Amino acid sequence: MSLLFEPYTLQGMTLKNRIVMAPMCMYSCEDRDGRVTNWHRTHYTARAVGQVGLIIVEASAVTPQGRISEQDLGIWSDEHVDGLREITNMMHAYGAKAAIQIAHAGRKSTVEGPIIAPSAIAFDDSYRLPEAMTTEQIQETLFAFREGARRAKEAGFDCIEIHGAHGYLINEFLSPLTNKREDEYGGDRDNRYRFLEETILAVKEVWAGPLMVRISANEYHADGNTLDDFIYYSQRMKEQGVDLVDCSSGGVVPASIQPYPGYQVPLAEAIRRGADVPTGAVGLITSGVQAEEILRKEQADLVLLAREFLRDPYWPRTAAKELGVEIEAPKQYSRGW
Repeated sequence: MSLLFEPYTLQGMTLKNRIVMAPMCMYSCEDRDGRVTNWHRTHYTARAVGQVGLIIVEASAVTPQGRISEQDLGIWSDEHVDGLREITNMMHAYGAKAAIQIAHAGRKSTVEGPIIAPSAIAFDDSYRLPEAMTTEQIQETLFAFREGARRAKEAGFDCIEIHGAHGYLINEFLSPLTNKREDEYGGDRDNRYRFLEETILAVKEVWAGPLMVRISANEYHADGNTLDDFIYYSQRMKEQGVDLVDCSSGGVVPASIQPYPGYQVPLAEAIRRGADVPTGAVGLITSGVQAEEILRKEQADLVLLAREFLRDPYWPRTAAKELGVEIEAPKQYSRGW
């Protein structure tokens, strides 16, 4: 039996395989209100029909100003819950577990009005200058993450992923490149970790299920966090009860990144071994053989695919054929599979 198609249990949530669809923004909210549309219903349900084990719904903003764009999904209002519950019900109906990535874009938000960040530093010349967050704004944002987690629970999600990667707000607090604060949220790496620490605490006030955090484990800058720093942060997260660290990279400052197949997998492996915590590997993973190799080498516990699922909603079937594994087709598709 292929490891890729073996069940995997994460804090009481059992996946039918180790295939995960990574969160990808769809920029498809039609009225700038953050609500689920027919596109979301179709997009996520199709991957569940395609036999994905875990589907992570795209970055969903915990405040309106925390959206990357005005077309992003939101989870800042109770009015979002019914639409999100619809897509969790659809994913569950076809055998997938459902996660949601709760997020705040920080200085990389492009919505109208003021934007906030740990420090008043723009991402680059094409982005607006953010306001440095006050202590009151920090507390308001922590409460927003808590309420987002509460709504995720009400919407029936099996798992939550906190977005701490790609240069968005939590990543901005973690990185010495973007956090120049002189209070308890800035300075050494323990202080820079404080906002993520308090976010996890806030989420766990209302959420007892599986919890993941996505990080950018390489900042592609000599003065940024090192891999050792991220191993340390991952140890801290594990102590707080985070169940899996999803290892991506980049985005905190402009950088020239030369991707290649599996280019982020060594980050997942180093954190898995160094912090003794389950990890997810992502980054130009496209074939079943490649995914199987990652698991057999114990480089990660779950394999996350993103753009490959935009090309092939039924990628688990593609991987199974490549690996010589038989998987059960949806009965409606049995004649074709």
